[in-house]
Amino acid sequence: MSQYRTFTAADAVEYAQRFGGLSDAASLVRAEEIGDGNLNLVFKIFDHDDNSRIVVKQALPYVRCVGESWPLTLERARLEAETLVEHYRHCPQHTVKVLHYDAGLAVMVLEDLSSHRIWRGELLQGRHYPQAARQLGEYLAQTLFHTSDFHLHPHEKKARVIRFTNPEMCEITEDLFFTDPYEGHPRNRYPEQLAADVAALRSDTRLRNEVAGLKHRFLSHAEAHLHGDIHSGSVFVAEGSLKAIDAEFGFFGPVGFDVGTALGNLLLNYCALPGLLATREAADGREQRLQDARTLWLAFAERFQALATEKSRDRALAWPDYIGSWLKKVFADTIGYCGSELIRRTVGMSHVADLENIKDEAMRIEAIRHAISLGKTLIVAAPHIDNIDTLIARIRQNG
Repeated sequence: MSQYRTFTAADAVEYAQRFGGLSDAASLVRAEEIGDGNLNLVFKIFDHDDNSRIVVKQALPYVRCVGESWPLTLERARLEAETLVEHYRHCPQHTVKVLHYDAGLAVMVLEDLSSHRIWRGELLQGRHYPQAARQLGEYLAQTLFHTSDFHLHPHEKKARVIRFTNPEMCEITEDLFFTDPYEGHPRNRYPEQLAADVAALRSDTRLRNEVAGLKHRFLSHAEAHLHGDIHSGSVFVAEGSLKAIDAEFGFFGPVGFDVGTALGNLLLNYCALPGLLATREAADGREQRLQDARTLWLAFAERFQALATEKSRDRALAWPDYIGSWLKKVFADTIGYCGSELIRRTVGMSHVADLENIKDEAMRIEAIRHAISLGKTLIVAAPHIDNIDTLIARIRQNG
């Protein structure tokens, strides 16, 4: 087994030459570290003509944005690599390809996606990719169905739940999503002008009860092999193409968590657009985000229903009425986890560029307040919203 060391740019180039599978590997000459997340080093590897050809990603043994005071196991690199390999098996058209993985070095070599752009950045600029929401719904349906009890033999499913147990990364989610924002935790970050709004979250008994239920289901409902952090910053888009990346939070959990996290990031952009674009463009963009949310859910639900009807290996679960009723439960979870994403991205530690990039302070405060209010509304109302059009109507009512 390779002995761990933190890669330099030169290390990344040498590694890509050896394990990238390129016929002209010697043409790779330099690396640029582009990691802007909290956990990893990410190197783009360039050739003599300055074309980016391949990506080398290495997990660090601590949370990058905090430092060595917050250590993390390197086991998450295996979990990420194997999650991406598994998702690629079921949905290659929408999953980044892993070309090589080394457990000892916690390193992956990945296909280069320089022809694509991070979806969040495109949304910030008001650029619309008409196929993206549908393709993300397809990715979620394919990966979640094929790793669920509908498709896997019970013995295989149980073995995979064990193999993909991810306690350290799940604990981060459990704390940042469901605990910290509702307590006075030092990791929380929000403008002091919103102190009263945050205090109202913490004193709302109905909200706290629903959040407790969402956390309990996250802890105990191993329904499918989740990506675990499928937000607009972990999705690459191009004309006609979408690729999911960054699956270090992968584990078996509730299906609605992945779908809700994806929806939540569309709604964070919805809340932020008035502070990012001119009035007319912002209004058009907000309407498009609502239609994206509708398309995403319907693409997921319709494809999952079709897959479950045609390919379920469990005769009891394949009963048509049950599939429909189960998807209604997933929809309620989706709305609740969507609301949780809105609150944790505004009150908690991990914020998003959609809101942070609003230059006008008053507009930024108002956009954050809107996201908090919408998140609270969705969490509380989730058990009572039975279809996507009702959800969109509720979002419009919130402002």
